[in-house]
Amino acid sequence: MKRIILAALSLAAILLPLGAQEKVADIVVAQDGSGDFKTIQEAINACPDYEHKTITTIYIKAGIYREMVTIPHNKFRLHIKGEGPDKTTISWGKYAKSLWPMSKTNVGTSGSASFYIHSSYVTMEDLTIENTAGEGKDIGQAVALFTNGDFLFFKNCHFKGNQDTVYTYGRFGKFGGIMRVYFLDCYMEGTTDFIFGTSRAWFENCTIVSKRDSYITAASTLQGQPYGYVFHKCRLVPAEGVTKCYLGRPWGAYAKTVFIECELGAHIVPEGWHDWEKEGKPNTKENAYYAEYRNYGPGAQNLSGRVPWSHQLSDAEAGEYTFEKFFYEKEDGIVWNPYDNK
Repeated sequence: MKRIILAALSLAAILLPLGAQEKVADIVVAQDGSGDFKTIQEAINACPDYEHKTITTIYIKAGIYREMVTIPHNKFRLHIKGEGPDKTTISWGKYAKSLWPMSKTNVGTSGSASFYIHSSYVTMEDLTIENTAGEGKDIGQAVALFTNGDFLFFKNCHFKGNQDTVYTYGRFGKFGGIMRVYFLDCYMEGTTDFIFGTSRAWFENCTIVSKRDSYITAASTLQGQPYGYVFHKCRLVPAEGVTKCYLGRPWGAYAKTVFIECELGAHIVPEGWHDWEKEGKPNTKENAYYAEYRNYGPGAQNLSGRVPWSHQLSDAEAGEYTFEKFFYEKEDGIVWNPYDNK
């Protein structure tokens, strides 16, 4: 018996130092006080400024974190991980017609987000970001996620809201306006234009849920950019009672949106796309680029009904839509690897 106890103690002496070296994250957030901070914003504020090489990992324990969060421009290389989108939720409820405290003017669409990212090389995974403002004429737009950085990676994240859920703002990229965002295995829901903005965004294996008859995307791609939104192998799903949705309409005249090998639900109208011209968007038929390739499902059965100014890609044209070409970093001559930030 003594020999067995000594053997167990010796094994423990070996294992404990190994365990001591293991680290869940650089910073742990827990509402119950068991981590380094109780709020996500405190954790982000504690990250090093202007760090271009070392990744700082923030682990967010389960809970509903009712706070508006901002990653400022000086916080690079962050990896933010939750316990799962059904366990870790970041929730706020500001909306476009909310008032700024001092000026008493509306905060507008850009001021309504629950989570802001103004930095680059940020990874987020296994959590939910939501805007709980609801909808209605007295609410207007209510953004959940606002991205304004380059090379952002979201994996297994849920984004919940109504009008304007995901705002890929990205107007001032370091490469003349290019800001690239990658969504992998994510869930997005909303009502009107709930995926919108200027950035290049690649959506892979995502579930896109329309909660109302309306428009799914509203890209505002910058003139001269080869890519805007690309949806690859995604699923477009209607909520109960939803029967009439457009794949997109151009918020900007040079909007670009492409759906490749996606499952389109029966809620997608035969026309597919809307020009928005009747609401003050001129020349969109001439300048916007809307295309599809090998989509399937009820919403892809009647392609003859598509608007004549949209496109069905050839095999050669579809070959231009690859992850490598989309995320090529011209300055360094390399293709971005999102897993380098994990």
